[in-house]
Amino acid sequence: QVQLVESGGGLVQAGDSLRLSCAASGRASSTYTMGWFRQAPGKEREFVAAIRWSGDSTYVADSVKGRFTISRDNAKNTMYLQMNSLKPEDTAVYYCATETFYRGKNYWPVRVDQYDYWGQGTQVTVSS
Repeated sequence: QVQLVESGGGLVQAGDSLRLSCAASGRASSTYTMGWFRQAPGKEREFVAAIRWSGDSTYVADSVKGRFTISRDNAKNTMYLQMNSLKPEDTAVYYCATETFYRGKNYWPVRVDQYDYWGQGTQVTVSS
């Protein structure tokens, strides 16, 4: 089992920045990839960004590329999502998740069903 706890969400204005954190515990070392997803009201959960457990490789969705950066602190077993130049359309509940199945070093999981463990989510609201 892997436990994930997100934090750092809040209410901000358009153009502001936020940094989300995801702390992993339990059998976190079984993780191959960690990812961020978001879900806006009435919409499906969508992929935002992912990072290998080692922290040496990342993948970011085109919709947030150039504004969002994913990183992790191996010593703290914590993943981060730095969100800059926030827009009202970034408003959503943000979830972190882990994938424990190795699919190849060049493959990036972007579907919800490819991740095994999920956090409870943290709300991000961007006002215009």
